[in-house]
Amino acid sequence: MDEEIDYEALPPCAPLHHQLLAGAFAGIMEHSVLFPVDAIKTRIQSSSSGAATQGLIKQISKITTAEGSLALWKGVQSVILGAGPAHAVYFATYEFSKSKLIDPQDMHTHQPIKTAISGMAATTVADALMNPFDVIKQRMQLNTRESVWHVTKNIYHKEGFAAFYYSYPTTLVMNIPFAAFNFAIYESATKFMNPSNEYNPFIHCISGGLSGATCAAITTPLDCIKTVLQVRGSETVSNEIMKQANTFQRAASAIYKIHGWKGFLRGLKPRVIANMPATAISWTSYECAKHFLVNSS
Repeated sequence: MDEEIDYEALPPCAPLHHQLLAGAFAGIMEHSVLFPVDAIKTRIQSSSSGAATQGLIKQISKITTAEGSLALWKGVQSVILGAGPAHAVYFATYEFSKSKLIDPQDMHTHQPIKTAISGMAATTVADALMNPFDVIKQRMQLNTRESVWHVTKNIYHKEGFAAFYYSYPTTLVMNIPFAAFNFAIYESATKFMNPSNEYNPFIHCISGGLSGATCAAITTPLDCIKTVLQVRGSETVSNEIMKQANTFQRAASAIYKIHGWKGFLRGLKPRVIANMPATAISWTSYECAKHFLVNSS
């Protein structure tokens, strides 16, 4: 009898490079496909004007008209460079943690708590790799014409190496619950809609989209704070209180002083719009890669 494969975890015999390849493929697909919407979100959250009140279509039209059709793709190189290795480590850590926490005979049962803990471990490790690339990406999204290398060099010379990690604690505060909910919701949804545990791209996509939208909405206030910390040194940030926001508390205080409580929901719509299909793409790509890697081995 053929071994039943749990498509939320690679089989125990799967080599490490299968996990890394599947994760890297998922990460690159997730971050690159909906990059322009993420760029809009970054501009909304870093702006001290009323940009957040404009519709997404109007903002896209305004930016592409003023800066060119490729303006919303600035910084995608940094994401591609970082997303592959970071997501490879992300999913490999998830698979490893899950295999240690859940007994092999229980792998096919519903284990949301242990799955959530595995996701938390995965995001802690992966974000350590991804955070500098995310900082570079957001700086480039704010209308810079410089290359990835020049932006990296400028940040290092003007602000020091610490600038790449000012937002790391906030990123963890945001991404740990995001990952916990992401993996728990995704597993619960797939177990409910796919009790036979067969490879089903449609169900993986729906489950991922549901997870991504929920997690994005819950963590938007923390994402606003993270954006302020990451773009504070950019030349396009003119507000002094934003420039001085180099800690979680200062960034949160700056948002509240300038925008009030509503400031913590800036970028909610594009964040949900981006994360819902992005997470769906990530999970679907990951499951697809696992399916073909397992069948080809």
